[in-house]
Amino acid sequence: MTNPSNRRTFLTGLLGVAGAGAIAWALHRKGAGPAAAEASPKSTGPVTIAKFGDDGKRLGTVTTARIVKSDDEWKKQLTALQFDVTRRADTERAFSGALNNEPALGIYRCVCCDNALFTSDTKFESGTGWPSFWAPIAKENVSQKSNASFSIMGAEVNCKLCDAHLGHVFDDGPRPTGLRYCMNSAALRFIPRKKS
Repeated sequence: MTNPSNRRTFLTGLLGVAGAGAIAWALHRKGAGPAAAEASPKSTGPVTIAKFGDDGKRLGTVTTARIVKSDDEWKKQLTALQFDVTRRADTERAFSGALNNEPALGIYRCVCCDNALFTSDTKFESGTGWPSFWAPIAKENVSQKSNASFSIMGAEVNCKLCDAHLGHVFDDGPRPTGLRYCMNSAALRFIPRKKS
């Protein structure tokens, strides 16, 4: 016969694990805190980013003012989902994004400001349901907001030029970086590489 005390301990532990998972998901959906939900940065710049052509070739660096718009301006430019993800740090549902299974070669740009962010050369199948990359196209084109639980929640990843929320970076990716930039399709615009 099963000991009721052992069964109670098992069920309590199981509920604790489920609760921790629910809290982690809630934090992931909302960018791990109220600060992540701010619509725009306080500063207008300047920021230095690397410029890239649609063929993925680096064109040099440029120092420019950060792009800042009101919520109304962003809403005129973006779909409701794009606005919620990029300006409110929301997260699209796993396996729902159009770019998760994109097999073509090309470049991924910010849906808000067209800043070059990632390339298909660093994309990999993570099995998570979101487009994943082991590195950005240029470190200076993204910024990170760390949190206390990097291994569990990852650091928030934003576009350096317009502060759009893109997703999170985790330390469980493949070589050579060991990182997994887990991005929202709604935050990205894919430009296929032209065949020569």
